[in-house]
Amino acid sequence: MSQIVIRHVTPEDANALHRIYSQPDTQANTLHLPLPPMALWQERLNNLRPGVHSLVACIDEKVVGQLTLEVNAVIRRRHSATFGMGVDQDYRQRGVGKALIAAMIDLCDNWLQVTRIELTVFADNDAAVALYRQFGFEIEGTARRYAMRNGEMIDTHYMARLL
Repeated sequence: MSQIVIRHVTPEDANALHRIYSQPDTQANTLHLPLPPMALWQERLNNLRPGVHSLVACIDEKVVGQLTLEVNAVIRRRHSATFGMGVDQDYRQRGVGKALIAAMIDLCDNWLQVTRIELTVFADNDAAVALYRQFGFEIEGTARRYAMRNGEMIDTHYMARLL
């Protein structure tokens, strides 16, 4: 199998990210809305906010996954960050998510002085919960009826990893 290469996102990645986040299963497991306009991705990538670090995973130079980490800007919470991630449906179960999370944890632990990494994950996304647990994330609580998905309110787990 080809090697997974992690790098920082560039504006040229907009088409690939539009493709990944337009996939029905990726939309269902993130808070992205269906039919995202290409201009949304172009704007995001051209204007990353301070404290936002966006990584992509590539296999054979094709972008197959993306992770956005946002370090909290509030002074008393600068030790914390949150992230979201999406992996191309054709590249799941190949270590893409693991590679993205490992790179993000390296940034947090060794470069950004982040000692608490937080996330939300739909409670029925067993594969994602299992992946996060592999990296030391623990469920801290569950938000009932957190978000709408396909006409139904879905529960979400709050998970965190402490250094």
